Amino acid sequence: MRRWMRHMAMVPKGFLRYKALKLLNEKPMSGSEIMNWIEEQTDGNWRPSPGSIYPLLAWLQDNGYVREADNEAGIKRYTLTDKGKAFLEEHERAQERLSERFAHFGPGPGFMGPPWGEFFPDKAAAKLRKPAIGLAMSLWAFHGVLSRSYSEEAVEEAGRALEEASKKIEEITRNLEGS
Repeated sequence: MRRWMRHMAMVPKGFLRYKALKLLNEKPMSGSEIMNWIEEQTDGNWRPSPGSIYPLLAWLQDNGYVREADNEAGIKRYTLTDKGKAFLEEHERAQERLSERFAHFGPGPGFMGPPWGEFFPDKAAAKLRKPAIGLAMSLWAFHGVLSRSYSEEAVEEAGRALEEASKKIEEITRNLEGS
């Protein structure tokens, strides 16, 4: 499974552009600062390459979405223009429409999302990301093996394990809501 995932595109098309626009809307940043921020927020699971970020920043600048901010200590930082802010708002509206359209699949990725999912400002949710992804990968592998070697006993055992985990998380949630 891990070998197969290494060969897949791990970042959906347009994500890096959206994340760069969002970050530059908060404050001026350099390409390396954007790369470092993403790496830190994904606990080192993903760091965009310079070959991804710098052509993107050039494209954003060529299209008037960003401009160079004041250089401090020779570091080229970028900031969003009004056109870039409108472009970001367009992205966010499209994201909202997509979320509404697929709401029947349940809540958004949250801490279980892959590296391109929403980043959390604190490390608490980041602690949940690895086990949640591990669970998802285990279920994926189980599905693959089950399709080749079906076992009613294995299905029942996996169902019990999932039900137990679900009940425990629901209990934790109720406790949090009550506090």
